[in-house]
Amino acid sequence: QVQLVESGGGLVQPGGSLRLSCAASGFTLDYYVIGWFRQAPGKEREGVACIGSSDANTYYAPSVKGRFTISRDSAKNTVYLQMSSLKPEDTAVYYCAAYPISITTVQAMCRLITPSGRGSWGQGTQVTVSS
Repeated sequence: QVQLVESGGGLVQPGGSLRLSCAASGFTLDYYVIGWFRQAPGKEREGVACIGSSDANTYYAPSVKGRFTISRDSAKNTVYLQMSSLKPEDTAVYYCAAYPISITTVQAMCRLITPSGRGSWGQGTQVTVSS
């Protein structure tokens, strides 16, 4: 059974850091483009960061570039999102998704060009940035 499970969300003060994890089971992440997305109440889903088969192949939304880092650990079949210098506007439910490499690129996935139904999604983890 294909499954993605996010963890690591929580409440953090502005300027703080969090690391989100996306653990996969039932398939090997090495053959997928992995993305982190977020959705705040009343807003559309936004692609935050995506990573391809190598750590050099990444895409970041302009709003998080320089503050967030996506990485993968093939041995643990897990993808991480290190978030630093968090702002209140980063508050959202964060989801990870996996799309087969054959159907997308990091840019197409993160910019929501590839339809969401083509991949697998986790259940989401809440991140709240507030003092």
